Amino acid sequence: MTEGRRWGIVCLLSLGMIIAYVDRSNFSIALANPEFKALFHLTDHDRGLLNSAFFWSYAFLQVPAGYLVDRFGVKRPYTWAFLFWCAISAAQGLAGSLVLLVVLRLLLGVGEAPVTPASVRWIRYNVSERHRGTALGIYIAGTKFGPAVGAWAGAILIQNYGWRWMFFLLGLGCLIWLIPWQLMVKDDDRELAAVSAAQCGESVPLRLLLKTPLLWGVLIGTFCYNYFVFFSMTWLPAYFVESRGLDFGRMGVFTAFSFGGMATVAILAGWAADYMIARGADPVNTRKGFTIAGFVVASTEVIGALSPSTDVAVFFAILSLTGLGLATANYWALTQTMLPAANIGAIAGAQNMASNLSGIVAPLVTGWLKSASGGYTLPMQAIWFFLLTGIGSYVFLVRRKYAVHGNYETRERPREGVRDRL
Repeated sequence: MTEGRRWGIVCLLSLGMIIAYVDRSNFSIALANPEFKALFHLTDHDRGLLNSAFFWSYAFLQVPAGYLVDRFGVKRPYTWAFLFWCAISAAQGLAGSLVLLVVLRLLLGVGEAPVTPASVRWIRYNVSERHRGTALGIYIAGTKFGPAVGAWAGAILIQNYGWRWMFFLLGLGCLIWLIPWQLMVKDDDRELAAVSAAQCGESVPLRLLLKTPLLWGVLIGTFCYNYFVFFSMTWLPAYFVESRGLDFGRMGVFTAFSFGGMATVAILAGWAADYMIARGADPVNTRKGFTIAGFVVASTEVIGALSPSTDVAVFFAILSLTGLGLATANYWALTQTMLPAANIGAIAGAQNMASNLSGIVAPLVTGWLKSASGGYTLPMQAIWFFLLTGIGSYVFLVRRKYAVHGNYETRERPREGVRDRL
């Protein structure tokens, strides 16, 4: 595979993730629309329920989806999943009841379940350690550009055409992505995995990995990271409108800036870590340092939450999410560095399940705390608590001495040779 083709597919995977996040996050824009709320008679509890419904199916299907792509490869499962979720996303525009909305959100989660395990698996077997931070930064940037694009496009489409057409256009219009996917991607990752396993002998049952402090540290840290992300994805638009008095247009712009800044920093931080590692820096310490730094900067969110000034609140909302981008690529790359490659689909599924359990918890807890306290201060203080917990998990649990099958250096040398021969 040429370098141009390899990086083109990485960008295509990122675009696929952008589309996935547009199709899951445009719903939060609809929930900030007075017409939509009035039509379905939505309370804060209802909005929390709808925001979390997607993640019930999506989160709990991550490990099965990981096993699916480990068994059948990346290309075909991803293709059918993409077709299904775009159709379901468009069908949300036909909904006429709260129950149907919940069902469609559950089905959207089913359709999008293979996305992360498939993408991470492809990167693991086609991109070397010295470039993996950059590749994951580009790919995971899609999870931030997606909400940015979704907030901006969703607000414009609702203002001009209404919420039903917003779902139709964003759902069906994205099917064009399948054309370059079919043309560019080979169905060969199972061959790469088989040769890698024969060379390295790395396969470890997931039940044994779950006994290690390392994997639990990764899962806890992932949950805490994404608690903030999913609060921002599901409630940040409403926070800007209801608590800070922004109009719909400014809400869309500031939400887009928050996620756009995070995506940009994710790519730059992934590249910076790769640069340092290529010049002799330790991969574990480097990626772990970037990850912890991202959590620390993100914790400044509480300053804006406690400020009476709208300008200060908006500034720290953007700064905290942007700063979290320091962790975005590196916490995923750190997992690949320290855990066995042969199980990468299942491991990615487990990590993404932890990620998306926060997608269930964050909207529901936010809705409950907002209803109980009458405002957003307490929900945003809860974010601060989870960010501090995430720092602790990476400091005390994600440690080299807990790594499985020796250190990363021993595992990486055979892996590079495998890819080069194929």
